[in-house]
Amino acid sequence: MKTMTTVKDAHLLLLLLRLLLLVFIFFSRDVLALATPSNHTRRAVTSLELARIQRHLEKINKAGVRSIESPDGDTIDCVPRHRQPAMDHPLLKDHKIQRAAERPNAVRNNSGGSAASRRAWQAWHHAGHCPRGTLPIRRSRVDDVLRAKSLFHFGKKPPPPPPLAPRAAAPDVVSGNGHEHAIAYTVDGGEFYGAKATINVWDPSVQVNSEFSLSQMWILSGSFDGSDLNSIEAGWQVSPELYGDSRPRLFTYWTNDAYQATGCYNLLCSGFVQTNSKIAIGASISPVSSFNGSQYDITILIWKDPKLGNWWMGLGDGALVGYWPAELFSHLSEHATMVEWGGEVVNVRPDGAHTATQMGSGSFAAAGFARASYFRDLEVVDTDNTLASVGAIATLAENTNCYDIRSFAAAGEEEENDDDDDAHVGWGTHFYYGGPGNGPRCP
Repeated sequence: MKTMTTVKDAHLLLLLLRLLLLVFIFFSRDVLALATPSNHTRRAVTSLELARIQRHLEKINKAGVRSIESPDGDTIDCVPRHRQPAMDHPLLKDHKIQRAAERPNAVRNNSGGSAASRRAWQAWHHAGHCPRGTLPIRRSRVDDVLRAKSLFHFGKKPPPPPPLAPRAAAPDVVSGNGHEHAIAYTVDGGEFYGAKATINVWDPSVQVNSEFSLSQMWILSGSFDGSDLNSIEAGWQVSPELYGDSRPRLFTYWTNDAYQATGCYNLLCSGFVQTNSKIAIGASISPVSSFNGSQYDITILIWKDPKLGNWWMGLGDGALVGYWPAELFSHLSEHATMVEWGGEVVNVRPDGAHTATQMGSGSFAAAGFARASYFRDLEVVDTDNTLASVGAIATLAENTNCYDIRSFAAAGEEEENDDDDDAHVGWGTHFYYGGPGNGPRCP
């Protein structure tokens, strides 16, 4: 009898050990899976954190009526307009989606551009389209979040460090944290109600996943040294950490507190109201420009609707992408005080040297058309809702041995580089910019 009891106890103990092993595997499987060498770009997480991530993704990944598998690996969900992420913002609880806006009046026709430049579009269009009444929204995955420092940091720019000394103006709005720029900016300190530019698209090399390379436009108001800076941004970027690849992608960003807590990229938080059924924010742009070959560009217009006060974004020759509601902002609820255009990279100094992450095409500004990156037809919107050439601009590049910029005035105005044989006289105010990063000039 005692022998039978001992055997029974041994079986029970073995069963208990098996159950404990199963429980251990269940609660640690994510950490084990995410810490393997093949997943070295991810960070290890616990099942509790994974559950939080999944709950967050359930909030921002809205159920669609159709899903499109893009050839670049993205999944585009066709989400009913009224279910989009923007509607979750507490300030937009009773918001009625605006269907159209009063577009700015154009002083000059700059839609033609160079005969050698063409319009870039988006890769997912080759796989399908979204039906009327829905919006194409790029689906976020667990892997996307795990590449970020944390769930809180997912889809956000890091806030700039405190300034060493007070400044009245700071065109490099996120200077610090390894951010480097080559930008043009307004200098007359006026009231701006929008801006426009055409940017050629490249696929710059990014050395490490925690870095990025982007080309964008900033609409700014507020204090550069405080926590109340309002910023609306749009352009294209290559960010392996955010998207999981090295393709250039259309992006937007906003903040009303100097990147401290509010705002995000694209639709990764509530705020931006999308209205277009053919443009997916965060989706890859294709084709891209080639060195000494065809140039593909995008035109971005951001302006404040004079009737309702929302800040609209247009893409191309007339497509309305959507808008940032006036309720999101403090200073920008009135107007902008500065506009910037240009490139930005993050330099984390891998291996103790300056990063080899490229800005724009990876060529310096002097390389010129079809070799360097450009912004052309720089315009601003005035108090009468009219687009006009920006006029006087200043330029800034923190380290011209790594990235630089050369600007040109509109035809009939004094050029900054009048010794340059610049053939694109129909471009209005424009500039070339970029650089290779690490190299003989940039150790």
